[in-house]
Amino acid sequence: MSADKDLSEMTEIEVASELRQLAIKISEHDRRYYQDDAPTVDDATYDSLRRRNKILEAAFPHLVRADSPNKRVGAAPAAEFGKVQHAVPMLSLGNAFNEEDVHDFFARIRRFLNLDEKEKVGVVAEPKIDGLSISLRYENARFVRGATRGDGQEGENVTENVRTITDIPDMLSGTVPEILEIRGEVYMSHADFATLNENREKSGEALFANPRNAAAGSLRQLDPSITAERPLRFFAYSWGEISESLAETHWDFLEQLKIWGFPVNPEAGQCMNAKDAVAAHARIGDNRARLGYDIDGVVYKVDRLDWQERLGFVSRAPR
Repeated sequence: MSADKDLSEMTEIEVASELRQLAIKISEHDRRYYQDDAPTVDDATYDSLRRRNKILEAAFPHLVRADSPNKRVGAAPAAEFGKVQHAVPMLSLGNAFNEEDVHDFFARIRRFLNLDEKEKVGVVAEPKIDGLSISLRYENARFVRGATRGDGQEGENVTENVRTITDIPDMLSGTVPEILEIRGEVYMSHADFATLNENREKSGEALFANPRNAAAGSLRQLDPSITAERPLRFFAYSWGEISESLAETHWDFLEQLKIWGFPVNPEAGQCMNAKDAVAAHARIGDNRARLGYDIDGVVYKVDRLDWQERLGFVSRAPR
C-alpha cells in the first residue's frame, strides 16, 4: 500500500486501489475489535489507517467508495444475538491529535454557528473510556433493553447480560421521561482485570489481552450467568431516544444522570475556551496512571444542547 506516498505523485488508479485496500483492511480490523473482541493492531495504527483514508477521500471525492469506512461505525452485530435497531444512531467521534486541532475545533464551531468573538463557547471535557459502548432503554422509569453499538445503526440485544451489572439501575426515581435511552461505556478496572486473569490462569483458561477485551467479551456472553461472574462497571455520558427534553446544557444532563443513580465520570469538567480544554486534557493525562481503568483520549462536547442540535452531524460522527 502506498500509504506514505504524496498525493501529488499519485494517479487516480493508484488512489482507487489504495482506497479499496484501506476499506478491506479497516473493515477487518473493525470485525476483530467489535465482534471478536480480539484486535490485532494498536489504536495509533488503526487511527493512522482511518486518517489516510479520510485524506484520500477529501482529495478525490469522486473516488469515495460505497463501502467507505467513513460511512460506517463499528461492525455489524454478531448473528448469535438478537438485533436492535437504534432509533437514534450511535455514532463514532472525530479526532484531534494536537493543541492546534483543539483550537481549530473551537474556531469551526464559531464559524458554523456564526457566533460573535465575545460569545463564550463552553464545552465539557470527559475521559474517553476504553470499553464497550452500550445503550440502555428505559420505559416509564424501568429498564427494558440493553444493546451494543454494533454498526451504529443496529446493535446486539444484551439485555439480560446488562441486568447483571450493579452500576446500572433497574428502576429510576424522580421525574423521568416516558422514554429514556441512556448511553455509556461498560469497562473493567485494572485491579479486577488482573484478578480475572489470575483466576483464569489457575483454571487453565485463555487470558484476556487487556481490560477492554475482557469487558467486551464478558458482556457479549450468550450465557448471562457468565457475565454475572465478571466485575463489569459502567459510566453514563450521553442519551439517544428521549420523549422530552432533559436539560439545557450537557453539564446539567450529567448532574441529572447522578440524580437518577447512574455513575458519571468524576474527571469530567467544564471548559469555557480552547485554553481550558487543552488544560483539561493535560490534567486528565496527568491523572491517567491513577484512574484505575483505561482511557484512550478526552472527549469534548459543546455544553449548550441547542448548539449541539444546530451543529448536527457529519458522516459517522457528531460535528
